[in-house]
Amino acid sequence: MKKEQRGRRTFIMFLLAFMIGFFVVSVVEVLRSSFLPSGPGPDVQVAAAGATGDIARAPISFADLAERLKPSVVNISTTKTVRSGRPRNPFGQGSPFERPFGGDDFFERFFGDIPRREFKQRSLGSGFIITSDGYIFTNNHVIEQADKIIVKLSDGKEYEAKVIGKDAKTDIALIKIKPAGSLPVAETGDSEKLRVGDWVMAIGNPFGLEQTVTAGIVSAKGRVIGAGPYDNFIQTDASINPGNSGGPLFNMEGKVVGINTAIVAHGQGIGFAIPISMAKTILPDLKAKGKVTRGWLGVSVQDITEDIAKNMKLKDRSGTLINDVFKGDPADKAGLKSGDVVTEINGKKIKDTHELLITIASFRVGETITIKILREGQEKSVTITVAERKEEGDVVATRGGSEAFGMTVQEITPEIAKHLGLAIKKGVIVVDVQEGSTADEVGIQQQDIILQVNKVKVESLKEYTREIGKAGDKGGILLLIQRGKARFFVPLTK
Repeated sequence: MKKEQRGRRTFIMFLLAFMIGFFVVSVVEVLRSSFLPSGPGPDVQVAAAGATGDIARAPISFADLAERLKPSVVNISTTKTVRSGRPRNPFGQGSPFERPFGGDDFFERFFGDIPRREFKQRSLGSGFIITSDGYIFTNNHVIEQADKIIVKLSDGKEYEAKVIGKDAKTDIALIKIKPAGSLPVAETGDSEKLRVGDWVMAIGNPFGLEQTVTAGIVSAKGRVIGAGPYDNFIQTDASINPGNSGGPLFNMEGKVVGINTAIVAHGQGIGFAIPISMAKTILPDLKAKGKVTRGWLGVSVQDITEDIAKNMKLKDRSGTLINDVFKGDPADKAGLKSGDVVTEINGKKIKDTHELLITIASFRVGETITIKILREGQEKSVTITVAERKEEGDVVATRGGSEAFGMTVQEITPEIAKHLGLAIKKGVIVVDVQEGSTADEVGIQQQDIILQVNKVKVESLKEYTREIGKAGDKGGILLLIQRGKARFFVPLTK
């Protein structure tokens, strides 16, 4: 009996000791977790570092980067002579009496023989040094029509600059100064490698505030803002203001990836930069010839709409549709035809007319390229030798019209051709479009000439009527229209 009591007492003591020990350990763990920083363990931290190690992170400070890059950025001031648009109002600018008699005609009538004044207009911009002997990149609009260009370096030294070359279509200019010694150079990078979300830094001369540094991220790429035919802008929220034009946009490696060019007038954090890869492509021409020589195929093209894709039985809207092939030009010699769809150039997918235009312009004159097309649903490759683009040539036809019912057509007669000055003597011309009709909605206009119906050439009202009748209720008709010198396809959906 005594042995059983002793054993029971021993078991109880052991159990109490175990419970007390467990309680103490638990309390210690709770206190430990309260005072130590939380986070993943060592293994997780290593894995995370390995997964994100290639991402360019924003530094704690941009100071070191800015200090290193500032000497390669310059301020540009220009002076040009401008003639006033009309004689100065004798009552003063902004006076309540400025237009007391119905506008400018009154002053033109009574003061029109007063000589128009000339005055000096001054403007500010930015640029960056690309060679140690003084070549500088900036925007064309910064130096355009300038009588005098002064470049101010970061150390305060000033030099008069000479325009070496400029290109209005990309808004890029190359100028040159003659420095006393070797200049610090801004290293150029690869704008093609930029990703949306990457950190970037701008340095420039906004509102005359020299060597201003701003930072942000790449907001978008490939922006088309209507500035020119070769729009391909980098959008950034790094602050860009008037005076920043022509200045560099740097990546976190300190390499130039863009030329700051445009802003949205009433927007905040919406600026645009020309990709440096585009600038480097045209640099040899600017340096050697003062202008840019671009590639030319000799075709007029348009984007593919949903209706056109459906009518032509295309899988999707990718590619660009050839409206017209200019006789004797490279495309004509290579056998391209109206109605062909360009899908690839040298293995690069072409998604629309804008991309085709930029791609062709990047090739050297005399270069041989391979173009992949779709013709009647069949894929075909064509080899073409690129010619030089003539500035007056039309490459892209704007989609200003479309075929639809609600229009009255008439056969072109010699009298009509003579009266309207038409080069085409046979065919069908639109003489009336009913307001609110399908033709009106898609933009068909009087004097549009219908050249084809469903890719069949029509030279008379009889042929036009026959081909329209053939389409019947199939649900889709495709017209080839000529308006002025431009040709373009337009779909009609019944």
